[in-house]
Amino acid sequence: MEAQILATVVCGLLIAVGIAGIVVPVLPGTITIGISLLVWAIALQNMVGWVVFAIGMVFVAAGMLASLVLTGRRLKQRQVPNWSILVAVLTGVVGMFVIPVVGLFIGFAAGLLLSEYARRRHFGQAVGASWAALKAVGLGMLVELGCAFAAGAVWVVGVLVQFV
Repeated sequence: MEAQILATVVCGLLIAVGIAGIVVPVLPGTITIGISLLVWAIALQNMVGWVVFAIGMVFVAAGMLASLVLTGRRLKQRQVPNWSILVAVLTGVVGMFVIPVVGLFIGFAAGLLLSEYARRRHFGQAVGASWAALKAVGLGMLVELGCAFAAGAVWVVGVLVQFV
């Protein structure tokens, strides 16, 4: 019983880290939630744990897939190449160290704008493409976050069923 309680506490912490990791991409995100649900199911070794794992993984997979599809489709529509996103991610990581708290987001947006301007050589087009890419990434992140919250809610229900 003590091992189950410890596994429950650790799983809760890992789910919180996973949710934070969706918003702050430097931390591990949705995969952490899936792994924590698996560890919890293995620790419980009963039907509640495995049902929570199965339902939670449906939400985890749906969130990851929806984020990938929504973001990818919108980026293709605006003809934003993957290397522009890579440059944005790298400048976001640098920005995180230069400007605490908001540097990741400012660096990402600035890197995206600069890479699109270098590619298009027209500021108006670069701003339009960058704005579309930021909205696409934000929408994907929002959908993935919603699914992560749903997986966390399934786990909370499982905890209530297991221990109350």
